[in-house]
Amino acid sequence: MSLLGSRKAKADARRRELERPDYGWIWKPLLALALIYLLVTLVLGIWWSREPPPFNVELATGEQRQALDGDQSGLPGARGTVTTATLKQVVDTLTDKPGGYLRNDIAPPGVWLDNMPNWELGVLRQSRDLATSMVGLAGGENAHLEEAEQRLQVSSRDWLYPSAEQRFDQASEALAAYLSELGDDAGDGFVPHGEPLGDWLARVEARLDDLTRRLSAALGERDASRELGIDADERPDATPWYRVDDIFFEARGSAWALLHFLRGVERDYADLLEAAEAHGEWQQLIAELEMTQRRIWSPVILNGSGFGLFANHSLVMANYTVSARDLAGELASRVAEVDVSEVHQAEEERAVEPPVEEVVEDAAGEEEAADEAGDEAGDEEALDAAGEAGPEDAEDDPAQ
Repeated sequence: MSLLGSRKAKADARRRELERPDYGWIWKPLLALALIYLLVTLVLGIWWSREPPPFNVELATGEQRQALDGDQSGLPGARGTVTTATLKQVVDTLTDKPGGYLRNDIAPPGVWLDNMPNWELGVLRQSRDLATSMVGLAGGENAHLEEAEQRLQVSSRDWLYPSAEQRFDQASEALAAYLSELGDDAGDGFVPHGEPLGDWLARVEARLDDLTRRLSAALGERDASRELGIDADERPDATPWYRVDDIFFEARGSAWALLHFLRGVERDYADLLEAAEAHGEWQQLIAELEMTQRRIWSPVILNGSGFGLFANHSLVMANYTVSARDLAGELASRVAEVDVSEVHQAEEERAVEPPVEEVVEDAAGEEEAADEAGDEAGDEEALDAAGEAGPEDAEDDPAQ
């Protein structure tokens, strides 16, 4: 028998052995189930990796107030209402999006994914920063805000009871309780001075600076880091190639959350931003963050250099984060010096103070009108006297 025939005979023998009734009814169904499972997890992984769309902060605020209190008045509520509702909506997004919270998953397909879990980490860190600052924005201690802050500080990878998702739900409930406390009176809610708001913007600046440095660590060129305002000698250790996309999506998630927070704060502190003449810089900061949310056309995050064939997504993202960092630092110093309550008090005093000049002018006009009325009255009396004298008196007049 030839060598080829011997190999074929051995293969046929192994096949017959596996197809015996003792084995055939086991491995074929198991193989089919394994293939179906892999296909399903692949489709789910692609679906779960899609980033949630942005939401309208004012619409979300109205829906939450109506769900909590049945409020259908359409009133804006006290200062801080929109910011609180926006933070609650962002926290709910972590658990309500397709696939739920994936960062602590221990089974496929969540355990295989890395882009969405790092996106969630960026959102969570920005939420923690705002929750910490909201205690100061509220003007002091508040049990509900302190509870929300503590619940969000849980480890992002906890999966045993109580899991991270359960902590996030508790934080959302605490924020809902604080939202119910905020009435329609503008005097309740966040403080009207800008120092706590400046502290939060300083946190934002520090967070964006950290992301910029980590993004720059993925750049192979030292000149690129220098253009971002980062000394190459102070740059962190080079990022491994398999970690480049992790940092990129963390920055993308952080910008997504910050974009909504800025819009919410803008609604609550519109008068303070106007007094600080900071509306232009605020809108520019939002525009820089909007650029970080543009669609990614490449199936993978590229790390090219120069004018090469491939793009460098980390460099593009770092350019937006460094611009946003500088704007946040400028706004922090500007709004911290403004106290909008003093501005409102000055406006009220100017409104109450009587317009002296206008009163004087009106008095002078009244005197002139009175003189004219007196003259007209004198002329009418003279005419009446002449009419009563008749023609006899007119003839006796020497002037005639």
